[in-house]
Amino acid sequence: MKAGLRTGLHACGATLLLALCAGPSVAADGAAAAEPIGALIGRLGLEESEAPVRESPGWQKPRKVLVWNPAGQSVAGLQAAAPGVELLEVQDMTEALALARDADAVLGLCSAELLAAGPGIRWIQSYSAGVERCVAISALRERSVLLTNMQRVAGPVMAEHVMAMMLAWARGLHFFVPERMSARWTRELPPPGRLITLEGKTVLVVGLGGIGVEVAKRAHALGMRVFATRASGREGPPFVSYVGLPDELGRLAAEADFVVNTAPLTPATQGMFDAKFFAAVKPGAFFVNVGRGQSVVQSELVAALTSGRLGGAGLDVTDPEPLPADSPLWRMSNVILTPHVSAQSDVDDGLRSAIIAENLRRYVAGEKMLSVVDVGKGY
Repeated sequence: MKAGLRTGLHACGATLLLALCAGPSVAADGAAAAEPIGALIGRLGLEESEAPVRESPGWQKPRKVLVWNPAGQSVAGLQAAAPGVELLEVQDMTEALALARDADAVLGLCSAELLAAGPGIRWIQSYSAGVERCVAISALRERSVLLTNMQRVAGPVMAEHVMAMMLAWARGLHFFVPERMSARWTRELPPPGRLITLEGKTVLVVGLGGIGVEVAKRAHALGMRVFATRASGREGPPFVSYVGLPDELGRLAAEADFVVNTAPLTPATQGMFDAKFFAAVKPGAFFVNVGRGQSVVQSELVAALTSGRLGGAGLDVTDPEPLPADSPLWRMSNVILTPHVSAQSDVDDGLRSAIIAENLRRYVAGEKMLSVVDVGKGY
């Protein structure tokens, strides 16, 4: 993937995109139609916009839509969702910029250059949930361009990834797997010389959105006490014992055996996990980050891990990415690293493809849109 194509996107992978021939409903393997789109929307808890898009200033039925299709696969499913609309397939940003002048909407790409080249662009569909680079573009706000994303789609699988990291830490797999690779049958236990259970422990979920709720649900099912923070208020599902506001982060972290970051990257969350936070956290706690690497001051995370203030960390995201080979995180035995893959799964491609096709159908018909981003909030 070219570097320019990552503007406004994160590593969703080319394969998730196009599976677009999957059409408006998908099976578990992302191929044939099995789950009606209405059932899929309900299962994922996707939200509709309050008003039909036809009531938005400047909306008109699109004539041409740019479709980022780096894999060069069939887009038959998309075309069926947009009869009478010309889909302009592009494999890279250079092609997109050349065709943007006449485009009314874009699927999969977002950049300042693209918006400048396409003065008629009124809607952008992101192929990922994270849109921090896209919402930072001034033209998006100035022109009131509609932005939709993939919120909640990866929530269940990302929550499983979080639980895998927590369980791996609790049961010492971060220690025993390297021992196995060295053919050592050891009775030694990982520092601090014991294994633990998740049952009865406290987890703090930072960012009780689509991913955070799924993490909380699974943690509660394992017998954990669940705290959470969210910026939008104190409401939460019954399996969350307490929902605090962002200014309660330090107090809640002092009680948590596990802290999980699932928050989007915004000006408010940039660098929120810093030395002050790590000084407040319960000694020996395990920190998991599947949100964004830039939410963490990485040098201060390393210091907390080195000092023992943090017992360990499970990181699917870092700052920068890829993580440089000379980063001390690679050499820390109390760190579990995965390369920004927590959203990947065997059902991922088909789900996203179905939602892309459904949102295209809705936009063409002027209906209520799914998963509209609040550009002011950044998610």
